[in-house]
Amino acid sequence: MAKKSLGEMSFLDHLEELRWLLVRSTIAILIMAFGTYFISDWLFDEVLFGPTRPTFFTYRFFCDLSHQLGFVDSICITELPFIIQNTSMEGQVNNFVWICVLSGFILSVPYILLQVWNFIAPALYDKEKKNARIFIFSSSLLFFMGVLFGYFVVIPMSVNFLATFTVSDVVKNQFTLDSYMGMVKTSVLASGLFFELPIIIYFLTKLGLVTPKFLRKYWKYAVVIILIVAAIVTPPDVVSQTIVAIPMLIIYELSILISIIVYRNKIKNQSIEKTHE
Repeated sequence: MAKKSLGEMSFLDHLEELRWLLVRSTIAILIMAFGTYFISDWLFDEVLFGPTRPTFFTYRFFCDLSHQLGFVDSICITELPFIIQNTSMEGQVNNFVWICVLSGFILSVPYILLQVWNFIAPALYDKEKKNARIFIFSSSLLFFMGVLFGYFVVIPMSVNFLATFTVSDVVKNQFTLDSYMGMVKTSVLASGLFFELPIIIYFLTKLGLVTPKFLRKYWKYAVVIILIVAAIVTPPDVVSQTIVAIPMLIIYELSILISIIVYRNKIKNQSIEKTHE
């Protein structure tokens, strides 16, 4: 049976389409999650617990950067004084399963975005429907860039800060497996979703819910929030905070630029329609 157009679809038809979107996306996530089982040793030992070692790429990069800037060893990380322990009977099993699911979700993002596009496509103009590949590619690229930003920047900076912070020499840091994995999952997903901001702003501007004027008006507040976040997740030095803050500021500025382009095109199209009337 041919797929109904947007005008022919009832509310229940939309719900049915949404249900199948969720079903297909869930199946894709589970398949990818099952696939990560076969690389679980590498995934946990080298990837997830990589930021717990002073030899991690980010720490070595900061150390080399400090030498080039003439700071000697001021931001070189030679020790991370903490241990990770499991304190619950099912803790390791639960974390194993959820990390596989998270990995499955990350790997399935392009397919999920394709399903989302197919769901919203009936509401778009014919010329907009031709941009499916651009939408999927750009959205996937931004998400993966965000995931990498979270993994190589946010996580190691958070680990370094939390591992070295102490209220007294009497207190030793012993983090639970759940808290460490929770920090990893939150950092990666939050960064990935934040990097989707330009795509979100694109659609919000097309719907008329956001304007460039609104984004510019609250630009100062956005900068303050970004700087606060950068200060929280990084060591107390300007170099680390700048490295975290700059990409986030670039993403916000890119969102404003996209909003300007979409808003101008929207006004132009409305003017053309009025002329034809």
